[in-house]
Amino acid sequence: MNLNTATPQARPAPTRLHHLFERRLAATPEAPFLFLPDGTWSYAQLGAQVDTLAAELGAQGVLPGDRVLAVAENCPEHIALLLACSRVGAWSCGVNARMARGEIEAFVAKADPRLVYFISAVSPAAHAHGELFQAQPSALAGLSRSASRPQATPEPAPLAEQVVAIIFTSGTTGAPKGVLVSHAGLLQFAQVSAASRALTPADRSYACVPMTHIFGLGTVLAASLHAGAGLVMRSRFDPADCWEALAHQQVSNLQGPPAMFTRLLAWREAQGVADGPPVAPALRYVYTGAAPLDLPLKRAVEACFGQPLHHGYGLSEYAGAACLVPRGQWRDDSAAGWPVAGAECRIVNDAGQDLAPGERGEIWLRGVGLMPGYFRDPVATAQVMRPGGWYATGDLGQIGPDGALQVVGRLKEMIIRSGFNVYPGEVENVLNQHPRVQRSAVVGRQESDGNETVLAFVETVGGQPLDAAELAALQALLRDQLAPYKQPSQILSIEALPMTHSGKVLKRALLDRPEALN
Repeated sequence: MNLNTATPQARPAPTRLHHLFERRLAATPEAPFLFLPDGTWSYAQLGAQVDTLAAELGAQGVLPGDRVLAVAENCPEHIALLLACSRVGAWSCGVNARMARGEIEAFVAKADPRLVYFISAVSPAAHAHGELFQAQPSALAGLSRSASRPQATPEPAPLAEQVVAIIFTSGTTGAPKGVLVSHAGLLQFAQVSAASRALTPADRSYACVPMTHIFGLGTVLAASLHAGAGLVMRSRFDPADCWEALAHQQVSNLQGPPAMFTRLLAWREAQGVADGPPVAPALRYVYTGAAPLDLPLKRAVEACFGQPLHHGYGLSEYAGAACLVPRGQWRDDSAAGWPVAGAECRIVNDAGQDLAPGERGEIWLRGVGLMPGYFRDPVATAQVMRPGGWYATGDLGQIGPDGALQVVGRLKEMIIRSGFNVYPGEVENVLNQHPRVQRSAVVGRQESDGNETVLAFVETVGGQPLDAAELAALQALLRDQLAPYKQPSQILSIEALPMTHSGKVLKRALLDRPEALN
C-alpha cells in the first residue's frame, strides 16, 4: 500500500518530524488541523507559530543536539514548539505541567536543557511553574521561558541529527529514564499507525492523550500529520467533553489508555444513559494502549460502541506500538496483535532462548523504532540491550495459537508465592469481572520468610467499600477461576488507584499505604 501523500510537485521523502507538517502546510495551508473548544486552527496559523519559535530558538543559541524542555499540556503552542525544535535540530523534552515543582526540577537536571519553556496558553499549572522558575516572556503569547543556560552541552553528531525527542519513562517501577526517540522511528510509526487506521484528511481524532508521552507524540500527533487528519485537541481528559465531541465534532478515531475508557463508561452510567447506543455518528475506530487491557473492560467498551476495541503493545523505548491488532478484527481475548512493519518480537527464557508458542517469557523487541538508548545513561542502556540489537522489555508475554502476542505482565511485578509464579494481570482480570469493581491492582508484599503475599487493591464503582456480601461474592469468583496460590490474601477497597498522567497504575505507591503494611 502506497502511503505517499505528497503533492503533485515532487517533494523529498520526510526524514524529520517537521517535514510531515511542512508537507501539509505547503499542500493545504488553509485546511483545518486543530479543533479546539474556542475555534479551529489551520496549518498556516500553526505554521506562523512554528516560524516565531524557530527564530527565537536560534536567537537564544539553541544548536542541534541541544535539549529544550517543555512544561506543557496539549495545546497548539506545544505542537509548535515540538515542530520548531525539529526544524533547528534540538531535542524536545516534554514534561506534564501537572507535576510538582520538585519533579520539574529533577527533569531539568536530567535533561540539561538549553531552554525551559512553560506553555501556559491553556495550563494554569504551567503558568505557576513559570512564575516559580522566574521565567521571562517568550516571543509567542502564552509561553514563557528560562534564560539560555550556558552550562548546557549539546550532544555531538551523528546522534544530534538522529534524535527528535526525549520521552521520560513514567517511573512506575523506579526512577524515570530519558528515552531517546529517533526521527526515523517516529516517522516509521507515523506511517504504520496511519495505515493501521486507514487515516485520511477526512478523519478527526480525539486528542486528549498528553503529547509529552510517546502515545500522544506518535499515535496521535505524528500519525495525524502523516495522513493530514485533524485533531480535536484537549489539554486534559474530561468524559463529558469527550461524549460531546463524539456527538457533535465528527470524531472518527477515539484512542486512549484503558483508564480513559473506564472513566468514559462510568460517566455515561452515572448519567443514566448507559442502556442506549451512544451518539457518535462519525466514530469508526476505537483503540487502547499504554497499559494492560482486561477483558471485562474490553467487552464493555465493545458493547457500548458496537465496534471492536483495538489493542496494541508499545512502550517509550520503541517509538509507538511494536504490535497491533488489525483494523476491524473482533477478538475474544486481550491480545496485542502482531509486529508492525519494521518491528520484530521474540519471547525468550532467562537464558535468552526462544520459547515455543504458549510458553511465557520475556518480550524482546528490535526494529526501526527502537531507541538509540537512554540519555546519558550507558549503564541503564546496557542493562536492557542484548546481542543482535534486541531490547529486553521487562514485560512478560506469550504467543497465542494464532501467532498474536499476549502480554501477561511485568517481569518485576511477577509474584513468587510458595515457589509458584503469580502474574498480577491474570488476577486483575478476574477481579475486574465483579460488577462493583471499576479497576484493580495486584501487588506482592515481601514476607520475612522470603515468600510473597498477594495483595489486591480494588477501586469500586461509586467509591464505597465492598460490603460483606460483595466481598464474599468476589472471593467466590476468585476461587472458581484461580488456583489457590494465585488468590489474594487480602482484598483492600480503595477510593482511587494512584495513576500516572499516562494512565498507568503506580503500584509502588500502593505498597507504601498503611493497610498494605499490616
